[in-house]
Amino acid sequence: MTSNEIKTIDSQNVMQTYGRFDAVIERGEGARLYSPEGKEYIDFTSGIGVNSIGYGNKKWADAVYTQAMKLQHVSNLYYSEPYAKLAERLTARTGMKNVFFANAGGEANEGMIKLARKYSFDKYGKGRSTIISLMQSFHGRTITTLAATGQESFHNYFFPFTEGFEHVAANDIKALETLLDAGATAAASIDGTSALKPMPAAPTSGGVCAILLELIQGEGGVLPLDPGYVKAVAKLCTDRDLLLLIDEVQTGVGRTGALFAFQHYGIVPDVVSFAKGIAGGLPMGGIMANEKCAAVLTAGTHATTFGGNPISAAGALEVLNQLDDGALAEVTKKGQHIAETIKSWGLQSVGEIRGKGLMLGISMKGVAPKDVAQACVDDGLLILTAGADALRMLPPLTITYEEIDKGLAILKKHL
Repeated sequence: MTSNEIKTIDSQNVMQTYGRFDAVIERGEGARLYSPEGKEYIDFTSGIGVNSIGYGNKKWADAVYTQAMKLQHVSNLYYSEPYAKLAERLTARTGMKNVFFANAGGEANEGMIKLARKYSFDKYGKGRSTIISLMQSFHGRTITTLAATGQESFHNYFFPFTEGFEHVAANDIKALETLLDAGATAAASIDGTSALKPMPAAPTSGGVCAILLELIQGEGGVLPLDPGYVKAVAKLCTDRDLLLLIDEVQTGVGRTGALFAFQHYGIVPDVVSFAKGIAGGLPMGGIMANEKCAAVLTAGTHATTFGGNPISAAGALEVLNQLDDGALAEVTKKGQHIAETIKSWGLQSVGEIRGKGLMLGISMKGVAPKDVAQACVDDGLLILTAGADALRMLPPLTITYEEIDKGLAILKKHL
């Protein structure tokens, strides 16, 4: 089919919920994509961080094909090998205790929220269920994860939201402490009447059970959190028995040059979510819990039909095979190469270059990021926007330096 034929079918049959760029993609190879007519695009998006090991990856495709011919689905009523091996690999490489598999980032974050509230309910009874997240955060598009998201632009039309979320400015530990202390008196009188045994007094936290962070706020503008702030938040969580929840839907699976971004920060989260790049292009997400939280979700308290799907798990195992220490070190070097090249241009329209590894943002001065992105698409480069003022780059982690330089040459023309 031609590009125009595909666009016509879309306009007549698909809900128009996406502001699509004018590009139709038929196939890919490495970090290059092609339209039905053969137009080439250098891809600095990887499907918004999903196609972590690029296009046409033969080892990945072979692993997926072999598993598809063997067993495509069996449900979580029974055991199968792929998800078990994947969980073992993830815990070994992160130091976390165990894993729950889901299908996407929003669902993973919902599971993380449920775990945090159950942990607090089990220990302290009712009334300690609020989760604090940051302004400019993004945690998903379900009703609950929208409530957790600290950007008003995502909230219109969908009221009422799930209760129990507060938002605070990033990198301001005093503001966080003030919010925690604001309801300390109420928190000391938690209702534990539904429990089978008396509940211990909860630490003063204003009814809060957890703090939820993206270590680099992706949709908010590629905004890294200050390492000192992250460590201070971790200490607050330890001191007040709050769970530290880290949303690594976008930062995880090698994107920042470590398998997970929390490994850069010298912290041990209580729960970590992941999705996007884990299965190399197939739907998969999940959460990992530390020792303290490993037994919180018990039989019947959380589930999902497709979680741990054998085909997705087989793809994820091959992704982890390819993202070894050497590959992760290359992610760091490629990110540095991109940042240094853009800085060397000395362009007035380029402000701060933010991020880590191959999760990079460029703040724009005097030009609209969406206009730049559209011009780049027209000229053969796919690139993302983030927040109000930034371009965002999430290329395949396996992108070559030749592909990087070709994409950057297109970008430079439109800045």
